Amino acid sequence: MSESYEYGENIIVKNSAIGADTKVWHNVNVYDSKIGKNCVVSSFTEVGGSRVGDNCKLEAFVFIPPGVTIGNNVFIGPRVSFANDKYPSAAAFGEHRNTAVGDNVSIGIAATILPGLRLGKGCMVGASAVVTKDVPARGLVVGVPAKLVGFVCDCKRKLERIDEGLMRCPSCGKELRAELGDKD
Repeated sequence: MSESYEYGENIIVKNSAIGADTKVWHNVNVYDSKIGKNCVVSSFTEVGGSRVGDNCKLEAFVFIPPGVTIGNNVFIGPRVSFANDKYPSAAAFGEHRNTAVGDNVSIGIAATILPGLRLGKGCMVGASAVVTKDVPARGLVVGVPAKLVGFVCDCKRKLERIDEGLMRCPSCGKELRAELGDKD
């Protein structure tokens, strides 16, 4: 653990590394995990057996179980939950699957991410969405179950189609070519 991060009260950190300038607020559990530098881990969050990149913000009441890898510059809204067991049961250990969240991803409040998925670089998950399938790079998914409804710019605004293969952000004006949705 680094000496240059801040702790709140009632924090449990076991077998974990926390990067420099990371803030860990009240009532947080971190075990068997690595959290990068310059992150914020808000109150009532649990990170177990996972990796969180640099410059990430985990809002309050986030649950990240073993097998989840979070990229850099990721925003995870309040009450977001990841699952890692495809067939959960009180009687037996189920089928654990790993989940990968790419860099620059934003996940809205109360979204649920099912096990074994990949959230592509720069994608956005809408509030309360239930993600049951992989999300392509820059993809925008919403609903229950989550459906792809478009693509987003780096500024997280929905892109508008200009012509076949070219999209533009109505907010910042950035233009992007047809590589949208690639699995990077």
